[in-house]
Amino acid sequence: MPPRPRPRPKILIVLHQETSSPGRVGHMLLEEGFDLDIRRPPLGEELPSTLDGHAGAVIFGGPMSANDQDEFVRRETDWLEIPLKENRPFLGICLGAQMLARHLGGKVEGHGEGLVEIGWYPLKATEAGKKLLHWPEMVYQFHREGFSLPKDATLLATSETYPNQAFRYGDNAWGIQFHGELTRVMMQRWVVRGAHRFELPGAQPGRDHLGGRLIWDMHLKRWLGEFLQLIFGKPAVG
Repeated sequence: MPPRPRPRPKILIVLHQETSSPGRVGHMLLEEGFDLDIRRPPLGEELPSTLDGHAGAVIFGGPMSANDQDEFVRRETDWLEIPLKENRPFLGICLGAQMLARHLGGKVEGHGEGLVEIGWYPLKATEAGKKLLHWPEMVYQFHREGFSLPKDATLLATSETYPNQAFRYGDNAWGIQFHGELTRVMMQRWVVRGAHRFELPGAQPGRDHLGGRLIWDMHLKRWLGEFLQLIFGKPAVG
């Protein structure tokens, strides 16, 4: 009898709305040979007490703030002790990065002049970031708050309005403020449902979100694939 195929390793995916999707991050992880274990804490779903059964975890964004006192926000932020203690690969995107920064003692707050980043904005890699991989020059943003750089974390990328855009803590914990996971359908949905936020200071009109995608998304997509491999590697084939 031929040997039974080894089960595909799982990545824990944490989402914050019933209709949320891991988007391109999910697609790329599946293509690399991982399975997705999707949990939605705001809907009452539990997070695992250990990541022994997972190859890593990703916490995505959401309309809530990492400063909110909702039970699930506090529970997720406290839960980050598990990947950190077990030294498992972890990626926080937008809200997930802000939760990680807060867990590590950083602050999450809005811009001093009330500016937001909603649309496409320039990104600049630090020297530490350049040593890891090539970063895109423009990235897609959708946030009203940013985070301070936690103590002992390494800044990987910066921007003018919110200077802390990507960081690494220890060997395996990563946080990014911007969004590389959006498919075209997801971006169209965000532009429709988030249109009321385009009036905020610093935000770009909806047409620029979709127009910018035609120019810059291919570079963001290429970077995302390399970044996910850097964090999670490739599962063993067997």
